[in-house]
Amino acid sequence: MYADKINYVEKGTGEPLILLHGNGENLSIFNKFSDVFSQKFRVIAIDTRGHGKTPMGEENFSLYQFAEDLKEFMDFHNIEKANILGFSDGGNIALIFASRYPERVIKLIANGANSKPSGMKNFIHIGMWLVYVLACALSGISKKQAKIKMLYKIMLFEPNLTDEDLKKISAPTLILTGTDDMIKEKESKYLANTIPNAEICFVLGGHFILKENFKDYCFAVKKFLDK
Repeated sequence: MYADKINYVEKGTGEPLILLHGNGENLSIFNKFSDVFSQKFRVIAIDTRGHGKTPMGEENFSLYQFAEDLKEFMDFHNIEKANILGFSDGGNIALIFASRYPERVIKLIANGANSKPSGMKNFIHIGMWLVYVLACALSGISKKQAKIKMLYKIMLFEPNLTDEDLKKISAPTLILTGTDDMIKEKESKYLANTIPNAEICFVLGGHFILKENFKDYCFAVKKFLDK
């Protein structure tokens, strides 16, 4: 069983609030956030497969597998339903999970998420391709470049969520994005307009509003969860 190998940190009691970090990160990005929200929620921050202290395992290294890992994690820890907040690729995992298992989500917050790679701004997309091509060329002689290749492959080719996928999400949803995010504004609006019972909130800052504008970020999340 893989679920018992997934590293996580839990704080507080109450309704579960699962936190999913972005590509190449680990659960520590939520340390300050967890301290604030553990006063009301059972906050569970998870290291995604191959990130932080969670091992790579033998399954595919993809957002879709990460979503299945989340289901297995919830089953293993007897979490029937949870609020889920995902940042960046964590937001993409959350969207995939909520479309596959809508009955397992109480409320969904997708921060800096995109339905397709084309949802990223063009110059970001081009920059990622350059890094990916270089990593592909060097992956055979460098473990570091091999890992970069895996990480960037996900961002360049996933997710691929259709209108039909997004319309399967039934939980109240907040599309949370920075005013100068690496995600196109029209992409964030598309998510909010396509997902039933969804709303959008722009917080001043870039992609990393969790760190750049922590006060307003927490205010937006709290306002949504308190509804």
